[in-house]
Order: sequence, then C-alpha cells, then structure tokens
Amino acid sequence: MIVGDAHGCAFEVEALLDRIHFGSGDRLVLVGDLVARGPDSLGVLDLARRTGAVIVRGNHEQKLLDWYADEEITLGRVHSDLARALRPVDWTLLATSPLYLDLPEHGLVVVHAGVEPGVPLDQQHRHTLLTIRTIKGSQGQRLWGEVYAGPPHVVFGHNALPGLQLHPWATGLDTGCVYGGRLTAMVLNANEKVPRSIFRRQGKLVFQAARRVYFDAARKRRVA
Repeated sequence: MIVGDAHGCAFEVEALLDRIHFGSGDRLVLVGDLVARGPDSLGVLDLARRTGAVIVRGNHEQKLLDWYADEEITLGRVHSDLARALRPVDWTLLATSPLYLDLPEHGLVVVHAGVEPGVPLDQQHRHTLLTIRTIKGSQGQRLWGEVYAGPPHVVFGHNALPGLQLHPWATGLDTGCVYGGRLTAMVLNANEKVPRSIFRRQGKLVFQAARRVYFDAARKRRVA
C-alpha cells in the first residue's frame, strides 16, 4: 500500500488503513510530506512507527532536517512550531528516510516529487526528487510524468494542484487531503506489477475524503 501526502492528516490515514483492512504482514509506504500544515503531524509519525511504514523523504521533511543541521536557517511559523514539537525519535525517523524506494517486485520506484526524464535514478539530483513538478520542453512547461518513459513505473506525490495523475509510466497520488480533498493510496498484492492500463490502475486506488479543509493554500495558513 502506497499512500500520498498525509501532511499531518492522521485521522484520514487511519481511516484509509481501516478502509482497506490493513493488517499484519501488509506493507505501508508513505511518499513523503507526512508532516506540516495539517492538524496532527506527530500522530502521522506515530502511525508510521506503529505500522513499520517506510517513509520516502519529502520536501517538508527535508526543510526540517536542514534546520536541524543548521538552526540559523529561518523557518516559517508552521515549521518552526513543528520543529519544537518533534521528539528525538521523530528526528531519527526523518533522518533515516530514503530519497527514493525501489520496489522491483512491483516494477516501480517511489519518490516524493518525481524524476527528470532520461536521467538514471542514481544520478537524479536531490532537489529534483524532492521538488520537481514540471519540465520545460519545446511545447512549454509540462508535467514531468507526461514526458517520462519507463520502466520503472514511478509513484509519487508532492503536486496536489493537478489532482490525481495517471500517466503511462507514472502515478501521482497527491490529491490534496490537507486542502480539503482526499487521501489516495495505491494497493497492490504481493509481487503484483503496476498495471500499464490506466483503467486497471484506477481499480488499484483507494480514497479517503478529508474531514475538512485544514490549510488554506492561497493564504498559506492553517484553517482553525
């Protein structure tokens, strides 16, 4: 089970796990941005430890880790409050998170934001893996997933604006839960490959609606 950006929406993550009857022996992968903006970042981190989830590092985790390494870096209020609340075990969890996760049994790689098409995975720049949304081509700016030609299939998050992204060789799971959208998971059986057919791939997706809007993206502030 691969889950899109949680952003502190612990209730929705729990509800999504219940919806698919997540249990012992199942594997949970989180695509990054577990924390910040939503109501319960610590709850999401606790859930990740409790379930033995693999966390792929997101740009929000990286922002916190950069500050942790150099406290002269200035954080905004949301991240500053969170940095003060994080416990030693949380910092360890964030620091040990990989920039990508290779799952060859499923024919896929999980990254937070995406990849630069045509560049081998081990040569991707960290900034690309954490932040890419679009690339510039002869037809202007395009979603990187529209251009990327695998294999492997890439499952990612980070870019909530387009909503669910279903490209031939990439699937974007950030559907804006923290903004009042929904939390999305891709659920695959043991050793099952990601379906190339978009219709069949849609059948592997499970959604959990957000209880409410937690963060106003336009005003960049939490909603009380």
